[in-house]
Amino acid sequence: MTEPGTRAADNADLPEIPGRDAAPGAPAAPGAGPSSRRTGLLVTLVLGGLTAVPPLSMDMYLPALPQVTAVLHSPAATVQLTLTTCLAGMALGQMIVGPMSDKWGRRRPLLAGMVIYVLATALCALATDAEVLIAFRLLQGLAGAAGIVIARAVVRDLYDGVAMARFFSTLMLISGVAPVVAPLIGGQILQITDWRGVFVVLTAVGVALTALVWRTLDETLPPARRHPGGLGEALRTMRELLADRVFSGYLLVGAFAFAALFAYISASPFVIQEIYGASPQVFSLLFGINSVGLVAVGQLNGKVLVGRVGLDKVLGTGLAVTALAATALLLMGSGLFGHVGLVPMAAGLFVLMASMGLIMPSTNTLALLRTPHAAGSASALLGTSTFLLGSVASPLVGVAGERTAVPMALVQLSCAVLALVSFLGLCRPWQRRKESTP
Repeated sequence: MTEPGTRAADNADLPEIPGRDAAPGAPAAPGAGPSSRRTGLLVTLVLGGLTAVPPLSMDMYLPALPQVTAVLHSPAATVQLTLTTCLAGMALGQMIVGPMSDKWGRRRPLLAGMVIYVLATALCALATDAEVLIAFRLLQGLAGAAGIVIARAVVRDLYDGVAMARFFSTLMLISGVAPVVAPLIGGQILQITDWRGVFVVLTAVGVALTALVWRTLDETLPPARRHPGGLGEALRTMRELLADRVFSGYLLVGAFAFAALFAYISASPFVIQEIYGASPQVFSLLFGINSVGLVAVGQLNGKVLVGRVGLDKVLGTGLAVTALAATALLLMGSGLFGHVGLVPMAAGLFVLMASMGLIMPSTNTLALLRTPHAAGSASALLGTSTFLLGSVASPLVGVAGERTAVPMALVQLSCAVLALVSFLGLCRPWQRRKESTP
């Protein structure tokens, strides 16, 4: 049972938001704060699908990385750039689409982005060499950013407080299906055709999701709450958001945590298949199991912890677990315990990935709670920072070649430590809790 005042203490130092202390799921005051509208099941699924664009674009393609390396006669580091450029495109695209959605609403920029995403994905299937594929993956990322940033902004338009945290956990359940099934589908596609077939399937998924957005997703940002200014105002808004120490702290926490996760995403096909000799199907199965762990912990967070345990406490626990898992992976990868098999390494990766179910919904909620006036720009900053750091982590895990897991574990541990430092040094939840105590 939550003690009286716990929620207020956990949200201390947040700006006053009309309706924030209402019961979970209650509508906000008219004309201020989140809209009183709530999503139906189909729209919830569509929002989940939009947040699934990154794992679909990345994870379905992962089992094919060694094949792409062989077919295009390119080194592993070059092929890994197809992941890096896609992430970089998603980062840059969010900086463009986020402010656009604050100015013109959510629906039009989203539809435009999804149409371009479909075209870019189809072009990836036609790539003739690694450089061309890298270029099309960049365009795919730029366009796919619309789904990511606008889905978060729509949630902020509709929800607040505990209800928003729970909805983010629900989105994790829906979008979490993507990393579970995507590598499994990718592995099976490789049984039938080559890596180009992966992009054909992604194109079909993009077409279906675009049609659903067109038919089901209404505008959630009324004209009265839009920002009429141009680029100058958008940059000024972002500068003001970054000047908020606590917001910037949560932004960095989420970005470094995602970089640790993406180090796993980028390196695991080579670590699991090349170092430990697993087949693409076994790798896909292990990746799916790890994704189930992330989804399960995310649901534990949303259904059990939110409203009972402070979001900052949940976040701190997730960061500590991530650091411990990364430390164990580094020790095993360095050979301190002798040669370890696939099972111990897979167990360490499972714990690291599952801990993200505590970190991701909490950082999104705590950051967006501070920015009801500029949800699109705030969502863009959150997404851009995560994808930029993720794109940096991708090439770093391959600098020592394909025969050791040490670079992956070292990058993960470094990111986990930096996330903890950002949380303790900038967010300072204990300080805000003390200041809120009468």
